Amino acid sequence: MKNQELFDNNYNGFKTDNSQHGDAGRQPLAERMRPDDLESFIGQKHLLDKGKALKLIIESGHLPSLILWGPPGCGKTSLARILAEIFNYSFHSFSAVVSGIRELKQLFLNLERETTGKNIVFIDEIHRFNKAQQDAFLPYVERGVITLIGTTTLNPSFSIVSPLLSRMKVLILNPLEDEEIIELLKDALKDKEKGYGSLNLKCGKEILKIIASYAEGDGRTALNVLEMLVESEKKGKSGEIILTRERLEELFSGKVPDYDRDGEAHYNLISALHKSIRGSDPDASLYWLARMLEGGENPLYIARRLIRVALEDVGLADPSALTIAVNAKEAVHFLGMPEGDLALAETVVYLAAAPKSNAVYTAYGSAKKDVKEYASAPVPLYLRNPVTSVMRKAGYGRGYMYPHDFPGRVVSQAYFPDVMGKRKYYLPTEFGYEKTLARRIEWWEKRKEQERSVDG
Repeated sequence: MKNQELFDNNYNGFKTDNSQHGDAGRQPLAERMRPDDLESFIGQKHLLDKGKALKLIIESGHLPSLILWGPPGCGKTSLARILAEIFNYSFHSFSAVVSGIRELKQLFLNLERETTGKNIVFIDEIHRFNKAQQDAFLPYVERGVITLIGTTTLNPSFSIVSPLLSRMKVLILNPLEDEEIIELLKDALKDKEKGYGSLNLKCGKEILKIIASYAEGDGRTALNVLEMLVESEKKGKSGEIILTRERLEELFSGKVPDYDRDGEAHYNLISALHKSIRGSDPDASLYWLARMLEGGENPLYIARRLIRVALEDVGLADPSALTIAVNAKEAVHFLGMPEGDLALAETVVYLAAAPKSNAVYTAYGSAKKDVKEYASAPVPLYLRNPVTSVMRKAGYGRGYMYPHDFPGRVVSQAYFPDVMGKRKYYLPTEFGYEKTLARRIEWWEKRKEQERSVDG
């Protein structure tokens, strides 16, 4: 389960003191702090900086239908509302979780009677509509009756029907960086109207860094945690309010570990984990894994590194290692945390106990060096695929020997560019499955040598 879920569960039933903010106080802090314009919008510079996709759309004066694809709390809904303001469009908001296609069709019919064509229909979590329901948008998007903006956390290539997707521009939003989340939190602490600027608050940078680390790129989660912290500290108090690490520990139901995901500790711990696995020490590997997970490291980052370990250090000594590592990543993605921690722990133990080989790693490194020297070496004509008559006339494929047409499925044929001659990159070890691979390669080489002797 992601930290978002932990915070949301803690937040349910938490009553905000409304006296501070009047009517606005009835809304969660994350809703109150929703930006009203691009100047107050934080993040997504890869879309909004000069010359970037969304900036160019705004400058063009024409707003196409959009799919905003990104993780929770990265600003998708806020961005859609800001675009409506910039282009002076009416904004009709629906959630695919609670809205039905029937009420949307009625809206479309009503809007079709208008002549302005300046209507944004915003669908949160549009991927929750099935393919038949999504098809209902097509004629209205196509005729320009509506400008459709849909948000999704899933890959739109798989979750949005192709005809609709082809009529929309996909913009990919990124999780917020920790520094961006800290900026968001600082704004909430300073804002006297919507945030906590009217309170006499003291909050050290360490507190903001811890919240940002736990939020994992989700601005809404960060603001929820800040609200819980402030409201719990100010309850029944007057005067100065100090936000403390101890209170954070209480809210997190445990100690907040000393761990900086983006600092030196991050790199030191992943290095220790990698080297412990490479050194075939499952116990030390589990220790470093626990240090990272308990410290708030993104479990998918660890899963990616374990896949790299399987490729680089176990290699073909145990081909199953890669399968197990990839499956662990899928398990973590499907289960979330903390349930996914055992998938990572099992993978760490398996990799540590597995036979080790970096033969493929070093072989590919050698191949890359040769590519730099022979980057322009032409592919021999007989290895080229003659897909057209012009190619066949030019000699493509001429002289190629199809191994399946020969006894033993082997031929004496060169496969490197002529200028290179034969190269030997992969040198299998005597560990694990590479013993078998070594025997197979040796067998093929002997058969090819026999064929060369016959040809000679």
